[in-house]
Amino acid sequence: MSSLHLDARHPLATKEGWASFVGTANPEPPQLLSTPDLDRMDELERELYNEARQDYHSSLLLVATPDIRKVIHTGQKLIVNNRSKQLGRRGLLVSGASGTGKSTSITQLGKRFQLEFEHRNPGIPDRIPVIYILIPPDADSKALTSEIAVFLGLPVGRFDSPQALAHAVAAVMRRAATRLVLVDELHRLDLSTKKGKGASDQLKYFFDTVSATFVYAGLDLEETNMFSGIRGRQIAGRFIPVRTAPFSYNTIAAKNDWKKLVATMEQTLRLHRHKPATLIEWAPYLHARTGGMIGSLDQLIYEAANDAISDGTEKITKAHLDAVILDIAAGNQYEPRRKPRQLR
Repeated sequence: MSSLHLDARHPLATKEGWASFVGTANPEPPQLLSTPDLDRMDELERELYNEARQDYHSSLLLVATPDIRKVIHTGQKLIVNNRSKQLGRRGLLVSGASGTGKSTSITQLGKRFQLEFEHRNPGIPDRIPVIYILIPPDADSKALTSEIAVFLGLPVGRFDSPQALAHAVAAVMRRAATRLVLVDELHRLDLSTKKGKGASDQLKYFFDTVSATFVYAGLDLEETNMFSGIRGRQIAGRFIPVRTAPFSYNTIAAKNDWKKLVATMEQTLRLHRHKPATLIEWAPYLHARTGGMIGSLDQLIYEAANDAISDGTEKITKAHLDAVILDIAAGNQYEPRRKPRQLR
């Protein structure tokens, strides 16, 4: 994939980017060629073949963990329950540490809903059943409304009043049959500030005036002041909480769940010499390196796989895994075993 093509991609929090995400099927695994076919390749053909496998590893969706499945299942039930309600609707609030699948789960919920919506309502133009936005840093009410307006394709004037813009956005959401609103990075809202309170009130206005299910996601929201004060109590009283967490490794059941996750990822590898179940044998090490974070595990395995393609070994070794530099959170909690000091 060329850099020009990459630069042309729209962000997910735009109508064009979201439509591309919804319309893109899961990547098809490249066929592993036989040794004679590999030997017949020239240098360019081999390079393109390797790039195709590396792109496949890099584009794989995170495996659906129990937490991700719970978020999707809970969200689907709320959408059904909210369908005929103008008052008394409930939203979904997803909170957890970084790398535990929050954004993955809510975007997959949105993708599934939109595909089902389009299947039930074919050929109807100007419908925007799902909106996905990111809370901008230090957002006030107009900044938050502008994010929705940009997704909808509405112009935002410098001198537009927050109230007029909010009324226009809500009207378009109703005309476009918006039924699901995904709000990510909610931890950026600081309800102790005037701007944060204004942005929170603006979200509440859309919640009350648009017949949609609202889904919020953010980092460790329980550790913020998200649920304090009048506005916090409103959120707590209207939203069903689902918490995502790292995989534990302290019981037999937890260890088996982790091994199943590792096995699922290992089965997707497109390497010529990788021995099946190698990564399962290293499950304790993989958990220690990643702290049970699925995002970190995804990076660790697939980056190691791509390195194995680049250096020609075609199998993941311990050296490949050791060489991968993970995020700071995973790195800080990992303490490799050290040989005991010799007494002098």
